[in-house]
Amino acid sequence: MFRALRVRNYRLYASANLVSLTGTWMQRIGQDWLVLQLSDDNGVALGLTTALQFAPTLLLSMYGGVLADRYAKRRLLLMTQALMGVLALGLGILVAIDAAELWHVYLLAFALGAVSAVDVPVRQSFVSEMVGPELLTNAVGLNSTTFNGARLAGPALAGLVIAASGGDTAPSAKASR
Repeated sequence: MFRALRVRNYRLYASANLVSLTGTWMQRIGQDWLVLQLSDDNGVALGLTTALQFAPTLLLSMYGGVLADRYAKRRLLLMTQALMGVLALGLGILVAIDAAELWHVYLLAFALGAVSAVDVPVRQSFVSEMVGPELLTNAVGLNSTTFNGARLAGPALAGLVIAASGGDTAPSAKASR
């Protein structure tokens, strides 16, 4: 069941991918919570944020696949992961200094979606280079398990962080109430 994990590089990749995906899902939940705080629980604002975040995947993923075919996948992954980290840091700083506005979240959500549109196809095609054709089916299954595990753990951890912080993550929302 875990044959692909015998490959050292894949093992490192899978564990790092689990951490990255869990963090990404935590960020998405935190971002949505922030939108609700900044917009006075406006469902349309939340829907727009979600659309801005996932629309680039529909529109740009094919270009991400082209990039994956033409350039070194490892280098592309390092760039996309760094960009995702910078975007998360930017949003975190805006919240920390109480400067976050709805348009900031919209812009950062769209940027995260655009980077993800490149990251996902590159990440998926990178696996075959690490494990080879004989372990590819097993590695794809493990990737799916990793993704779904992160999709389960990330929002749960984000909920715990939100609850531990008192449930009000946007300081400006406190002042407006």
